[in-house]
Amino acid sequence: MATEILTLNIPNSLAQELKSANQEFLIEVLKHGVRALKIERVLEQYARGGISFGASAHQAGVSQSELACYAYARGMEPPFSAETLAEELSEGQCQLY
Repeated sequence: MATEILTLNIPNSLAQELKSANQEFLIEVLKHGVRALKIERVLEQYARGGISFGASAHQAGVSQSELACYAYARGMEPPFSAETLAEELSEGQCQLY
């Protein structure tokens, strides 16, 4: 896997908290954070009517079923029936973050 070195300016308090973390942990934190922010942003766009649910899922890089789990967790009503959500939950599909 190709890698790249990044230099970030972060608040001292955060730097102190992360100082003892190893590289693998920091990479996981960044991956998780980027994924969570993508999901949050597309759900905001969807809620404003600026994008379809399918396009939202595509932009976030998740399935529509997975995005529906996040939408329901935020009190949104994605274009899925209650039956579909129940099926997703019973199959363990909704594992938020």
